[in-house]
Amino acid sequence: MIGFWIAAAGLSAAVAALVLRGAARGLAPAGDDPALAVHRRQLSEIDELAERGLLAEGELKAARAEAGRRLLAAADQSAAWPREGLGPRRVVVTIAALAPLLALGLYVVVGAPGAPDQPFARRVAEWKAGDPAMLDPPRIVAILEQAARGKDGANPELYRNLAIARMAGGDAVGAAEALRKAVRLAPQRADLWTALGEAFVTSEQGQVGADARTAFTEALKRDPGDVSARYHLAKALIADGRVEEGLAGWRQVRNALGSEDPRRDVLDAEIARTAKAGRLVDAVPQQAAAGEVTPDMIQGMVEGLAQRLAAAPDDPEGWVRLVRAYAVLGDAARRDAALKDASQRFKDQPRVLAALRQAADTPAQNLNLPRSDGR
Repeated sequence: MIGFWIAAAGLSAAVAALVLRGAARGLAPAGDDPALAVHRRQLSEIDELAERGLLAEGELKAARAEAGRRLLAAADQSAAWPREGLGPRRVVVTIAALAPLLALGLYVVVGAPGAPDQPFARRVAEWKAGDPAMLDPPRIVAILEQAARGKDGANPELYRNLAIARMAGGDAVGAAEALRKAVRLAPQRADLWTALGEAFVTSEQGQVGADARTAFTEALKRDPGDVSARYHLAKALIADGRVEEGLAGWRQVRNALGSEDPRRDVLDAEIARTAKAGRLVDAVPQQAAAGEVTPDMIQGMVEGLAQRLAAAPDDPEGWVRLVRAYAVLGDAARRDAALKDASQRFKDQPRVLAALRQAADTPAQNLNLPRSDGR
């Protein structure tokens, strides 16, 4: 460490010298050096003699080479560090060299240069021995990861707790990784499969992707009454454009919840919102044929759905319904625009893309509504 600080001091002095040298040159007074002017004049005179034919070719080359050598030597001498201001520059260089040495002295007096670094394992042991209520998620994760590398590495409950800690720390991907290990150790546990599916949903910003569907399906194989798995698989049906099936699944989940369960009211609101935004739009042809809605009402429902998606675009089932509604209305321009926007947004979700294409292929029906071009 001492050698490092000495080297740092030397480098500081060298850098300061270079900086000051450049500054001194930049501040040097403008104007040509008289010695340089003399040597340049000699070169000009040699060229004039050669033009008059008074110097042979060999003599010309020798004379020009000698004059050029003298010019370069004079230029090197003129570029030397000027003597003016030498005292202050020496002071600056001395300070630059002494600064690291002064810092080293303070570190030796105030700090603890001989103390070894505290091993990470010792810190983890101290956290483990302390009050668990005082630990933040990263420290809890460190404790559980250390335990997983030890004799408790085959305990699925350990990985479940590790997933909870990682999720609390905002690491949904890490939580899913821990739960993968948990289900490999205890594949018969439905709760682990459900937790894995929920971790996938969180990591995919609320979308029920292929991995999440697989996990929830495995959970239902082991526990057909698993509320979370049933809810998410029904949501996946809605995302695929199968709105009525998904709503039916949600209603079954709602009826399975106790009357005092707070999730019941939340699910009721979600069912109502989805039905209003989706089922009414999907039922436009039947409602129009039965005379239940006017053209203005139909346009209002579709525009309302479009405005809602503009404000909250992360709703794949909403985009499927919007594309289908435009297709039914025969509004090819808006159908294609909505299909393009949604396909770009959900380009990494094959199921949603398939549902969007299927919705775009819905045959148009003559509802006597004005098209987007006004005709």
